[in-house]
Amino acid sequence: MTSQSELFRTPGPSLPDGARLRTVATVHGLITFTLARSRRRSIGFVIGSEGLRVTAPYWVSLKQIDEAVLEKAEWIQKKLDFWRQRNETADQAQQSWLACTQLPYLGATISIDIDVDARQARFDGDHFAPQLQDTLWLALPANASAEQRRAAAAHWLQTQAQQYFDQRIHALANNAGLRFQAWRLSRARARWGSCNSSGSIRLNWRLIHFTPDIIDYVIAHELAHLKQMNHSARFWQQVGIILPGYEAAMQKLKTTDMSTLPALQA
Repeated sequence: MTSQSELFRTPGPSLPDGARLRTVATVHGLITFTLARSRRRSIGFVIGSEGLRVTAPYWVSLKQIDEAVLEKAEWIQKKLDFWRQRNETADQAQQSWLACTQLPYLGATISIDIDVDARQARFDGDHFAPQLQDTLWLALPANASAEQRRAAAAHWLQTQAQQYFDQRIHALANNAGLRFQAWRLSRARARWGSCNSSGSIRLNWRLIHFTPDIIDYVIAHELAHLKQMNHSARFWQQVGIILPGYEAAMQKLKTTDMSTLPALQA
């Protein structure tokens, strides 16, 4: 059985100042967590891809912290199990992506192969309605390295993103009676999109990995900023006008970690 320490990256040297690792024995097994102190008034729990992080007030004793962990042990273990399974799935997918034999494209997992006689990449499915196991044929030599495959695949994906996003942003803007100054792809590592006060929109090209509903949500989100440069109730009302029923896609995107996307060079 894989241990928790193998599945969640041990913070080690990257621990914040004053933080420490601590382990508590529960009926559900050992729970290891990062403990940090702060001026907050109560004990807080955050569980993510790196495991459990507990933040406690300076005046709370270690015994009280351990008791709080024990009290929530069942809930904590369920969350840890969820992230453990998610990490394992992501690791398996990342191996395929690193070898560039499969990639997610518009929500479908497509296969990647090489056509040594081709002059340019070709896709054997519907470009904007891909199906499981459709194949992207890269114009590369038979002995192309994984790095070359990743670079070629990234180039093709960015080309598709440019075309698909352009169709969707104009369609959604026209339907809502909105006008934007310009738009372009971005390679941001921590943002899916942005809109500045002059009406210029940027969309992360990595969105092309996701299903169309998620892409539409991000576009609608940025278009809404043309009316409201904030995240007020009026802003979300505007998002709903542009894309009714956006909430499901928003929730799906919230559970997505950029670090789990294909390790492509771009």
